[in-house]
Amino acid sequence: MDNYRFILSGGGTGGHIYPAVAIANELKKRHPNAQFLFVGAKDKMEMEKVPQAGYEIKGLWISGIQRKMTLKNLMFPFKVISSLLASRKILKQFKPHVAIGTGGFASGPLLKMAASSGIPCVLQEQNSFAGITNKLLASKAQKICVAYDGMERFFPKEKVVKTGNPIRMNLEDIQVNKKEALEFFALEGEKKTVLVLGGSLGARRINQLIEKELDFFEKMGLQVLWQCGKLYHEEYKKYESGSVKVLAFINKMDLAYSAADVIISRAGAGSVSELCLVGKPVVFIPSPNVAEDHQTKNALALVSEKAALMMRESELDGHFEDMFTQLMGSKERQLELGQNIKKLAMPKATQHIVDEIEKLLK
Repeated sequence: MDNYRFILSGGGTGGHIYPAVAIANELKKRHPNAQFLFVGAKDKMEMEKVPQAGYEIKGLWISGIQRKMTLKNLMFPFKVISSLLASRKILKQFKPHVAIGTGGFASGPLLKMAASSGIPCVLQEQNSFAGITNKLLASKAQKICVAYDGMERFFPKEKVVKTGNPIRMNLEDIQVNKKEALEFFALEGEKKTVLVLGGSLGARRINQLIEKELDFFEKMGLQVLWQCGKLYHEEYKKYESGSVKVLAFINKMDLAYSAADVIISRAGAGSVSELCLVGKPVVFIPSPNVAEDHQTKNALALVSEKAALMMRESELDGHFEDMFTQLMGSKERQLELGQNIKKLAMPKATQHIVDEIEKLLK
């Protein structure tokens, strides 16, 4: 039988949406006649991103709980009830063989209703510190695919499978010629390149740091490939020069990684998994504004393996230049970080997750 039906839910951020799309793509490759339906939150980015990837999506009236007491929080119980009822209706109509949740509040009502309807459920947790939705759903799931060791702290041990995180593209061998990559971005061959990544929208604090340190990089003889994010491009494009390239967004990530000697990045789960495959020295500057501070925990998981460096936003002004000077002054340290981060790579993550899903197909 090949006409399976798969329902997938996860959203709110790219970190939950992208893995769901990658899993669907791999399932589709193996089961070309299968049907797919995504379920997301009505006003969130999945409503745009999922159709762009070629899949149908239905939206629920749901949102997370605000940390402060707000009117939105008073609406929360009504949103939950509305979303549970809508989910039940969607499941009755679509009759999926398996439900897959990749985290984010939108996946909560759907997976809860799927489990109570006897539909096998698979969860995928990207972070080293599990999200609230997946923790609440764990007792109902058949399998929980994770990317870090020690996730038994959050989930029943017998359900946990370490698969790694799906990544955006085929980075398994970034054998792109470095010379070609430098030419693509109009960078010089003699200088070392610092690649700066703040996520697709950008990261204000990282951008402020780079702006402040441009003279410092210049003195060190470094050139900068700076993805400042589309929210900040207008503000920072004035710094474009022979040795500083300022881009809203980088479409050719394989070329950017190939050009880089050192990378400064946020520590979202997808970025961390990608950078493990890249195998270059990384300085993580985690975003402090995410649920349960999970970016810091993701970065610390690598720091403890001597596979990356980390600086908190609060430490940047006093310590960044010292730390960076030490890193750039030691070839051995750069080599050690690059080799250790590469050891943590799990390039076949998507295939392993889909192997687990296929075990549940009746």
